[in-house]
Amino acid sequence: MSLKLVHLAAEIEHSDDFHVARLILLLKAAAGRNDKPVQGIMKLAKMDFLLRYPNCLVRALKAIGKEAAANDIPEEERNTIEARMIRFRFGPWDKRYRRWIGLLVAKGLAHAYLEGRTVNVKLTPAGIKVAAQLSDLDEFRSIANRSQIVASAVGGYSATKLKEFIYKVFPEIVDMQWGRHIEL
Repeated sequence: MSLKLVHLAAEIEHSDDFHVARLILLLKAAAGRNDKPVQGIMKLAKMDFLLRYPNCLVRALKAIGKEAAANDIPEEERNTIEARMIRFRFGPWDKRYRRWIGLLVAKGLAHAYLEGRTVNVKLTPAGIKVAAQLSDLDEFRSIANRSQIVASAVGGYSATKLKEFIYKVFPEIVDMQWGRHIEL
């Protein structure tokens, strides 16, 4: 691996724009035809975990009997990590989700609102338009496709059910030290 590639990977990891673009695609996929919000930042983080770690998505799909969907993820994508996540108390997490949601809201691309103690997030019409534009770009096509797979497979789970599912399918996460990068 060249040093130039390492620098590019590090630059992408620290780019809010890349993460925001990925979340736009995930929120669009999760909304489906009914324009549903993602109910909870923790749920969004866990769905994003499966999106960011394609090898884990394949493992999760196989665990719920969706072999065909697992086979739709190309072999060359399976061992990539699009952006590292950290192990925290309630599973995979990135401390930047609130910032990214704030950026989406500030740019008029998403609406975030409280329902009880749960933060719901959904795209605005402008965000839906951006999601369509991103989906058409070669650079984001695989993320858009995997977003659809994630939403279809676990989008209907509650945040708690999704957390329990992730701990069941990835028991090694439980033993990982808090605050460390997840290596799967």
